[in-house]
Amino acid sequence: MAVKIRLKRMGKIHAPFYRVVVMDSRTKRNGRAIEEIGKYHPTEEPSVIEIDMERADYWLGHGAQPTEAVAALLKVLKEGTLKTKEQGPSKKDRYEAALAAAGKPASDTAASKPRKKAEKKVEEAPADEAKAAEAKTDDAKADEPVAEAEKPEA
Repeated sequence: MAVKIRLKRMGKIHAPFYRVVVMDSRTKRNGRAIEEIGKYHPTEEPSVIEIDMERADYWLGHGAQPTEAVAALLKVLKEGTLKTKEQGPSKKDRYEAALAAAGKPASDTAASKPRKKAEKKVEEAPADEAKAAEAKTDDAKADEPVAEAEKPEA
């Protein structure tokens, strides 16, 4: 059986991403894979390439042939020329910068203050239960039939 390491296309029409898979060379492009060893997102800037090199080396050692595209991806990973995405400022920093640009100090806003958790007071809980019990007994009294002593005589 001829085994190939190739790309399996996924995603939408104009937003493709690929999985790097090990497949029989006779299967369809998106057919059943023997093993998935990585992923490739060419539309992101810079491109995301994540391949398990240990598994790729295993399959290459057992005779699997990479396609041209996968061979180029493996070359980029082995050479170490893969660009990484720069970490920008955090979401909180961007929010504070936007507030500063609007002329509002960040410390005065309610959104920057942590919310207080709802605290249940232990002392009030029994009082609430007592009120609920009184309400139940009042409802029970209203539902009872009128006693004979209270009935007017005819």
